[in-house]
Amino acid sequence: MSDTTTKLEERVDTLEKQVAELMERILAPPPTKDWRSTIGMFANDPVMKQIDEEGRKIREAEREQVRRDHS
Repeated sequence: MSDTTTKLEERVDTLEKQVAELMERILAPPPTKDWRSTIGMFANDPVMKQIDEEGRKIREAEREQVRRDHS
């Protein structure tokens, strides 16, 4: 066999393996966990409470700015 044929066969083998892996991923059942499993994961977390409070402050400041701009 020529060197070119060997390289081609190696490339085809690699591609076949990659396609097989992709097909496994496509045909695999979806994970059972979804977004609902994250509900409550930050409950009673002081850092998350601080983040929420800072977000509220930012939103209220933006609302106030809009009120001032439109009055």
